[in-house]
Formats: sequence, structure tokens, C-alpha cells
Amino acid sequence: MKMVTAIIKPFKLDDVREALSEIGVQGVTVTEVKGFGRQKGHTELYRGAEYVVDFLPKVKMEIAIKADMLDQVIEAITKAANTGKIGDGKIFVSDVEQTIRIRTGETGPEAL
Repeated sequence: MKMVTAIIKPFKLDDVREALSEIGVQGVTVTEVKGFGRQKGHTELYRGAEYVVDFLPKVKMEIAIKADMLDQVIEAITKAANTGKIGDGKIFVSDVEQTIRIRTGETGPEAL
């Protein structure tokens, strides 16, 4: 089993969710986060005062999947979240040692 964590632009969330649904992904956890990478933030003007926005709004998606779906999930996220501009995001993949469904007690891939 794998845990795919994707950091994407907020307005791309629906596109990515739809792309994941089309390939059969059933569960996704979404968190609103802030951060920066190579973008390094930007300067904004508010009531005549200039200020620096260091942390940009992003969306963090966490998807637990069977290992054989990994390539499909990565491709779906990459295509749906791509704008071609800086700040499109990142995808991280890690191993999941065990999964347990609390309601039924199922373990392993059946619990996904």
C-alpha cells in the first residue's frame, strides 16, 4: 500500500478529484495549507501599504491506495493539476505499513 501526498493549487482541487474518481480512487483527505517553494511568495498592496506574502495558499491531498494503482494516480494528479506555471505543486509517495478500518476491523488493502 502507498500514501500519495499532493500539494496543489486550490483552484485545481475539483479537477484532481474528478480525475482520481475516474480511475477508481474512493477516498481522499484534503487539508487547506500554506507554504512556499521556488515561488518565494509575492508582494501585495493593501490600503496603500505594501506587504510581503511569504506563505501562499495550497491544498494538501492525501490518498491511500494499493501499490498497483500508483502510476495511474500519479499520472491523474499530474495531468489534472498542471497549469504549466511555477507553483503547480509536488507529489510525495511513501509506504503504508498497515491500514485498519475502525468500523469493521478490516486490515490491509481490504481496509482501503
